[in-house]
Amino acid sequence: METISRVPVAIRALGVEDLGAVVAIDAEQQGRSRRAYIERRVQAALREPTLHAQLAAIDDKGLAGFMLGRVLEGEFGRHDTGLRLELLGVRADARGRRVGTQLFDALLAWARRHGVRELRTAASWRDTRLLHWMDAMGFELAPITIVERAVERAAEGAQALPERETVALERGQGPGHEIDFGARESNDFERQARGHADVRAMAPADLGEIVRIDRAITGRERSGYIGRRLMETMSDSAIRVSLTARLDGVIVGFVMARADWGDFGRTEPVAVIDTLGVDPEYATRRGVGRAMLRQLFANLDALRVERVETVISHHDLPMAGFFVGNGFEPSQRLAFVRRL
Repeated sequence: METISRVPVAIRALGVEDLGAVVAIDAEQQGRSRRAYIERRVQAALREPTLHAQLAAIDDKGLAGFMLGRVLEGEFGRHDTGLRLELLGVRADARGRRVGTQLFDALLAWARRHGVRELRTAASWRDTRLLHWMDAMGFELAPITIVERAVERAAEGAQALPERETVALERGQGPGHEIDFGARESNDFERQARGHADVRAMAPADLGEIVRIDRAITGRERSGYIGRRLMETMSDSAIRVSLTARLDGVIVGFVMARADWGDFGRTEPVAVIDTLGVDPEYATRRGVGRAMLRQLFANLDALRVERVETVISHHDLPMAGFFVGNGFEPSQRLAFVRRL
């Protein structure tokens, strides 16, 4: 993105005092203001500073650029700690001075200090300028595919969700080590969703059961990660839209999702499914995963969120089958990774 000269800037942590300048730079680049989204990102970083990298580049005119990243702990079945590069902005008159490169160097240093193994991000395949910069920074295509589905289509009714065979794996098995889904019963989807799984908003009291299900699926103890995401659900419902499903009076499934109005290649509201799990004892022909998706779509439609997306590994065929079978299609955005 910057190809002319490298003029040193002072790199420091992004603060609340920078909010106005960040919003202005972002609005100039995107063609619209995303103040609410950026405010939430700054507030989240203040609550959990070790999980957010927010950097500012300062020159003699003030804020020359900014870069925001979020630590990935257990999203999408991760084992290693990663950092997702979400936002990069450079003031119009500071472009061509390698401000973005200097911010990225500082981000790499932050990542290494915090034990991050890799950086991840995504971009539209049409954004050639950004893709060129990412190539120069050492990013490569990641072995995952971003898939998405329009919320409007999903909310039209039960018939919008197509028929799908059962997806069930041995306990703790499966390439993704994350999602173990059930499919619909032989009756219609609407009856299944209404008469079987009771899907409701996630609550703090659900933590123990969610951790139990996650441990049964992944074979790992991730109470810290799940607890933090649950607290985020409680502290900012505009960001997190997470659900649990009950059968026979007990929690048998959960989905953790977040609604965002930002990061590369996205200028409209979109929800990201981070984690979805079903108790292995209920994963066969009980429709738990589908019921949770149905309720998630309905909630997001009410919030005016336009799309839902997640990522699937190229090696995780059960996960791919579940999402494709529920109407998800490949996104126009590509996933990238920069290993440290």
